Amino acid sequence: MIPPQTIDKIFSAAKIEEVVQDYVPLKRRGANLIGLCPFHSERTGSFTVSPSKGIFKCFGCGESGNAVGFVMKIDNCSYGDALRTLARKYHIEIEERELTPEEQQVQDDRASMYEVNEWANKWFQEQLWETPEGQAIGLKYFRERGLQDTTIRKFGLGYSPDKKTALTDAAHKAGYLDKFLTNDPDTQIGTGICGKNDKGEAYDRFRDRVMFPIYSTSGKTVAFAGRILRKKYDREGKEIPMGKYVNSPGSIIYSKTNELYGLFQAKQAMAKQNLCYLVEGQMDVLSMYQAGIENVVASGGTALTQPQVRLIKRFTSNITVLYDGDAAGIHAAIRGIDMFLKEGFFVKVVLLPDGEDPDSYARSHDASEFIEYINRHQQDFIRFKAQFSWEQVKNDPTKRVELTHDLVESISLIPDEITRYEYIRDCAQLLQTSPEVLTRAVEQQRMERKKNAAEEYATRQRDRDREAILPDSRAAADQSAGSTAAAQSTDSERQAPEPAKPRMTKTEQNIRNLTQLLVRYGDRPYFRFPNGTTVTVGAYLLQQLEADGVDITLPIDKRIFEEFKAHQNADGFMAENFFKFHPDQEINALACDLVADRYQLSSIFSKVAISENVVQEVEQRPEQDLLNELVPQLICELKLSLINERIEAVQKQIKTTDSEQSIQLLGQLSQLQGVKREICKFLGNRMR
Repeated sequence: MIPPQTIDKIFSAAKIEEVVQDYVPLKRRGANLIGLCPFHSERTGSFTVSPSKGIFKCFGCGESGNAVGFVMKIDNCSYGDALRTLARKYHIEIEERELTPEEQQVQDDRASMYEVNEWANKWFQEQLWETPEGQAIGLKYFRERGLQDTTIRKFGLGYSPDKKTALTDAAHKAGYLDKFLTNDPDTQIGTGICGKNDKGEAYDRFRDRVMFPIYSTSGKTVAFAGRILRKKYDREGKEIPMGKYVNSPGSIIYSKTNELYGLFQAKQAMAKQNLCYLVEGQMDVLSMYQAGIENVVASGGTALTQPQVRLIKRFTSNITVLYDGDAAGIHAAIRGIDMFLKEGFFVKVVLLPDGEDPDSYARSHDASEFIEYINRHQQDFIRFKAQFSWEQVKNDPTKRVELTHDLVESISLIPDEITRYEYIRDCAQLLQTSPEVLTRAVEQQRMERKKNAAEEYATRQRDRDREAILPDSRAAADQSAGSTAAAQSTDSERQAPEPAKPRMTKTEQNIRNLTQLLVRYGDRPYFRFPNGTTVTVGAYLLQQLEADGVDITLPIDKRIFEEFKAHQNADGFMAENFFKFHPDQEINALACDLVADRYQLSSIFSKVAISENVVQEVEQRPEQDLLNELVPQLICELKLSLINERIEAVQKQIKTTDSEQSIQLLGQLSQLQGVKREICKFLGNRMR
């Protein structure tokens, strides 16, 4: 485990804007930075980074946190792994304490798999460059495909020899266990660079193939793709059917639906040029990159997935898809490209000349020639889709109707009204129908989508009003991301929905308001005695809660108050920083969320019963005045909700007790109602 002093160094060194910009392009807006949220789909940036506070907050999906929390979420890793990532980034040496057995197991499994993949990557490269077989077969193949040695080395290409256990034997000699060389499909532990036969013996999965390592966005080797070069025959001379490519199996560190080939090498160029070229295969990426077009990625020959689209969205909203003209491939790609429209991309399509693919065209042209061809021949996706599909269906009325509905769905995804109108006009002419008919259909689709979006937004708002404690599943994921977070990333569509969080009671919401006040302003002075002694906001809140015997029922809020009580007198204590960077992940996550609220003090005012004119004025008033008004307001709101709970409980008792007990309870009820009137009188006066 990383010692607290080292954690403090990491938090001090890690600048939130630098950490986030490794993954998400940001634009400055006043004191903050704005970008598109990497954690949910959005067209308008609501993802805000506050360098002064050291936190991020998405006002769309509600995600928030500090630099460590961001790395945990974006890389699906544990708290410890995120700290290590930041320590490497800022060149901070870590000396770790002994972990618990469970922590050690989680960390070791992931670390071992990454280590095995890195070792295998180097081993494949050594086979390519340093063995006669690798040079004669693998290196010769790459060079015949037009790749230069610098490109081969930059992408880490390699070769797996035509031997059953060459890699397996070398891995055993290096001390690696079969547990991490093979792959357990149930636990998804193991890299899968080796297979396992019926006897349980390991063998080389990729033998006699050229190797393409697959890197994560941060540059870790997570998997491999191996391409066969020679046909295989059995003893009778019959060809043995084999797949052209063999890929690493899914594991806790790799899911093919969540990765794009070449993204690690392309991400900077994508962000800088605000454009991504999407191709199908690894050789397409390599040849284009070598030709000077570096902002190119490949889907790896599989159907495009939503996580892959969102990976690209981190760096740009402009994409140009390159096709080689194969009709079947184009049909499959068209089905996938609608995902880009749903994510708010601007999509262009380029058909290469007959007989050419991105690989061959890049080998025969330099970057300027290739880009010139793209600029001259690229089409908006909608027009391309309409024209291409029309040729397939123009003689079939039923299919024409299907195409019309399909185009209406795609056009309705486009946010710009003028662009939609231009597409409607073009498509109406092609489909030989009225633009008015298409316009009505498009608007109907958009209204339906807005309705669904409004319902989703309402659901999110209800969720935010519910229990804000991080669920146990989130905490478990933070501590053991090896099994939970990575397993979730393996097949996101099969994840079971999270159980609904219980709705917060009025009392719990009032407690949460006090917690927000404590985190933000706990160290601020509230009033000063004549002798010069000051009482802070936090100390006053503690005094009031203890005097009234208030039991804080929200566990995480209770821990925050206890932590404040224990540390408030420490030298240099600042409540906001103390809680934002607290080693307890539940505490710092909630603190970041409370600190990141868009309207600061006015946001707390908006949650309690204060007159509208006060709410409108709060942003123009001095902060100390607001605190002086808000602290007693929130305390009284809590007292009122507690009194209401007691009144309700007594009323229920009266209905179920005999007459003698009822008289006593009625006396209690009268006293409680008197206290309630006094509180309401106080609150009412403050609303005038």
